[in-house]
Amino acid sequence: MPKSECPTCGGIHEWMWEEAFDKFGFNDGESQVMTDEVVAVLEKAGYDVRSWQWGPHNEIIIEIAKDGVQLIPAKTNIGYDDPRDYLPSEIVALLDRELSEDEVLAS
Repeated sequence: MPKSECPTCGGIHEWMWEEAFDKFGFNDGESQVMTDEVVAVLEKAGYDVRSWQWGPHNEIIIEIAKDGVQLIPAKTNIGYDDPRDYLPSEIVALLDRELSEDEVLAS
C-alpha cells in the first residue's frame, strides 16, 4: 500500500490505488482522497484520464484512454467493479509498480 502524510495531523495514511476506482474508496470519501495521485501516474505514462466527484463520496476514475481507445470496458459497473478485473494488465502492473507500499507520497 502506498502511504501519504496527512496535512492536518502529520500522521501516515495507508491506501490502495484501487480506491480511486471505488465509490466507497478512501473510507467513502471521508479519508484523505488520493485519486489525483493515481491520475498523475496514469497521465505520466501517456494515458488520458478523467475522474468524477461522486456526490458526497470520493472522486473516482471513470475513463482511461490511450490513442483514442477507451480502456475501461463499456460493460464495467464503474464505482463497484474491481479495477483489477477490468483494467488491462499493463495498467494494473504500472499502478502496482508506481504506487508501491514502500513509498510515502506528498498529499
